[in-house]
Amino acid sequence: MRKEYDFSDSVRDPYAKHLKKQITLRVNTDAISYFKALAEETGLPYQNLINLYLTECAHSGKKLALKWAS
Repeated sequence: MRKEYDFSDSVRDPYAKHLKKQITLRVNTDAISYFKALAEETGLPYQNLINLYLTECAHSGKKLALKWAS
C-alpha cells in the first residue's frame, strides 16, 4: 500500500445519496425483539434485517391486509 493516495481528480458517486435515507420510525418492542433474535442467528445487524425485509416487501408489492373491528 502507498503511504498517501491522491483523490484530487476523483468524482463523487452520484448514486450514493439515493442508496439509503435515515428516518425515525417507532417500532413495536415485540418486532424489535424478533429482529434482534434473528440477528443473533444470522450474524447480521437487526437494522439491516429490518431494511432487507422492508425492501423485499416493496419490491414484491406485498400489502398488509387490515380489518378494523367495529
